[in-house]
Amino acid sequence: MLEKPTPPGDCECCEAGCEPCVWDIYYEDMREWKAAQEKLKAAQEVESADGKTTENADEKQAESRV
Repeated sequence: MLEKPTPPGDCECCEAGCEPCVWDIYYEDMREWKAAQEKLKAAQEVESADGKTTENADEKQAESRV
């Protein structure tokens, strides 16, 4: 799992209107992190569904042999 971005500390933003501001960078990092988490979750769900399908097929084959 990817590490969640840490928000800037109290002293990291100078409030001078920098472009990009440390907060802009943080929010962009959070968007990327959330997108990566969603992709990872979707991939895990697919793997889990594939595993269940394989297990069910194996069980049916074993039952048909009996």
